[in-house]
Amino acid sequence: MDKGEISLQTVIGVRFKKAGKMYYFDPGNLEIKKEDQVVVETSRGVECGLVVAGPKEIDEESISSPLKVVRRLATEEDRNQIAENARREKEAFDICVQKILSHKLPMKLVDVEYTFDMNKIIFYFTADGRIDFRELVKDLASVFRTRIELRQIGVRDEAKLMGGIGCCGRPLCCATFLGDFEPVSIRMAKDQNLSLNPTKISGICGRLMCCLKYENDYYERNYPRNQQVVQAPERGSRIVSDEGEGKIVAVNEQRRTATILLDNGRTIVEPWENVVEKDEMDEGARAEEKNFADVGESFEDDEMSRALQAYEAGSCAEGYAEREERRKNRRPRQRDGARRDREERRGADRFERGHRRNGDRREESSRGSRNERGARRDHGRNERHDRGSRMHRNTENGGASNRMESKEHAAGNGEKRPDA
Repeated sequence: MDKGEISLQTVIGVRFKKAGKMYYFDPGNLEIKKEDQVVVETSRGVECGLVVAGPKEIDEESISSPLKVVRRLATEEDRNQIAENARREKEAFDICVQKILSHKLPMKLVDVEYTFDMNKIIFYFTADGRIDFRELVKDLASVFRTRIELRQIGVRDEAKLMGGIGCCGRPLCCATFLGDFEPVSIRMAKDQNLSLNPTKISGICGRLMCCLKYENDYYERNYPRNQQVVQAPERGSRIVSDEGEGKIVAVNEQRRTATILLDNGRTIVEPWENVVEKDEMDEGARAEEKNFADVGESFEDDEMSRALQAYEAGSCAEGYAEREERRKNRRPRQRDGARRDREERRGADRFERGHRRNGDRREESSRGSRNERGARRDHGRNERHDRGSRMHRNTENGGASNRMESKEHAAGNGEKRPDA
């Protein structure tokens, strides 16, 4: 083979489950067409699968060699064996569920699969963590007398095996046609302007929906290189359109349009080609705007400033006069009769409560005043009594002292007392 030549090999695509992965096999000398059933040898043993891709030639470098050759086309006996395996799988499922309950293992059995040659039984289950199922394997091996394999799977594989209806009303993609699970991120939902509510972008498995990947390439702008691509304007950026300047409020990737909120309050929808971001304006337009601004500043002399101040003052005065006129001409709010009666009753109740409070205060003050006057009267009476007592004592003391002085004076002069 010369250098540069590509080596091609004829292969067929075989799938062992409805939505399983497709594997390539060498058809050999058999005449095989699409939708035929073939018996092949795999890493798990002999299996019977369905041909989903007819014979075709592909590059040997794109496949893992060596390819295994198809043994034979499926016969009627092989089809009966497949039906018998399906019947035994149901029985094995019920037995395994009973064994799980008897061992009290925190695991959920999802599916059971018999290999075509019945050399192995595979039990698929889900669990929150690691499970010690060694005793369970021993019990199952003693019952079925064959090789037992317990395989723990995730929630996406569980949905793929069990099937169901998605939120769109159609059968699950993973259980219908998806062969492999591709990684899906929340960034894909954000690029497509979808709601980031987990309940709206998650499937029945609880993970992000696989269909978010379908249009992701479009939103990543993977266009042909020879095609001129117009980049989408950024949301929130200032732009210039045919209708004037405005702000981008929404961008539609599929229709390639932008919703613009103009400075005058209007909202328009324009194609991306008719929208120019403010930063992308040419230097000539910027220079023109700058010159216009410079010219406008040159006219702002003292006279213009005074005129502007006078105009603003007049506008403020006119505005104040208009507000005062509206306030004077404003009619009082009309109230219905029931509301007026309620307000009158409330006012009467408030007046009565206030009157009672004022009366209590006056009565308390009057009692306090009487008590105070009585106390002052008693205090004055006591003071007068004390003063009279002091005066009487002073009077008695004064008379006695005068008599003593008169006696002493008479004795000194040699005079006799009149009574002597």
